[in-house]
Amino acid sequence: QQNNSKYSFNMVWSVDKNYEHEFIRQGLNYSNRFTLSWLWKMATAKYWVTNSRLPLWLPKPNKTIYIQTWHGTPLKRLANDMDVVRMPGTTTEKYKKNFSKESSKWDVLISPNKYSTEIFKRAFHFNNTVIETGYPRNDILYKKDIEPYKEKLKKKLGLERKKVILYAPTWRDDNFYSKGNYKFDLKLDLEMIKKDLGNQVVILLRMHYLVNQDFDLEDYKEFIMDVSDYPDIRDLYIISDILVTDYSSVFFDFANLKKPILFYTYDLEYYRDNLRGFYFDIETNAPGKIVDNSDDLIEELKNLLKNPKLHENYARFYNEFCLYEDGKSTKRVVEKIFGKEIGRES
Repeated sequence: QQNNSKYSFNMVWSVDKNYEHEFIRQGLNYSNRFTLSWLWKMATAKYWVTNSRLPLWLPKPNKTIYIQTWHGTPLKRLANDMDVVRMPGTTTEKYKKNFSKESSKWDVLISPNKYSTEIFKRAFHFNNTVIETGYPRNDILYKKDIEPYKEKLKKKLGLERKKVILYAPTWRDDNFYSKGNYKFDLKLDLEMIKKDLGNQVVILLRMHYLVNQDFDLEDYKEFIMDVSDYPDIRDLYIISDILVTDYSSVFFDFANLKKPILFYTYDLEYYRDNLRGFYFDIETNAPGKIVDNSDDLIEELKNLLKNPKLHENYARFYNEFCLYEDGKSTKRVVEKIFGKEIGRES
């Protein structure tokens, strides 16, 4: 909730009941999704704000302004730019048709950079208002007192005096148990990592929220932690010394911190040519070294732990994708949207 002379709003979080404990813990005003109370709030709200699609059956009231923040700068092809959709429970034609129906309800779309604006407009068939402000969620990465905050987090998680490696891969559209319930094959040689790096590092394993996989880490619990349920990935960015990912948009966000990134892309050709496809040439433009096997990954990690030098592409990448993100994106969004009436373009 926010009440001052300039703005006065009553903010309600839309919450999956399985996660309401976190909102209770933080004392936040929330409503459980799909309840009668939630439906009433959705029907009477002045603004909707979300970072993904809402159910297609949910009608948007004429007086409601729907603000779509989306959830990342895209590397992999989206929506109508996808040649073939391999997700369960849909077809390529149906997926694209439903996506366009949903995006037609959006009044305002927040974009982090010019690159994303061009892609979003085309891939989402979006013709309403786009504002390029950077992502408000990344403002915290520019906190003035980020070092004390980092040390406090490391202490809270018991990670003092350790180098932290964050492994945050994405999901594979065709590797699933059922709709919205994905598998992930952990292609890491944990024995070798334990032998070579176990005393120096802690690996934080962060799965995509669509992945439902239990990993047997009992023999490696001293140096690897599954933090998939940790409520805020930005904290994990802040405490990590190195990011290891594949095709996840997390590397666009992490790059704001100007810390080393490694790309572990053991299935790059298949993912690029058959599964999703990319918007830019990751092999040429990635802000970090690309490796395709666990041995090379360990070797590169050892190199970066000794010498945490940024990749030669990093500065150019930062200037193209992170330049709007300066800690003031939230201020720009609030001023542009809530400071005046923003609606559909005529």
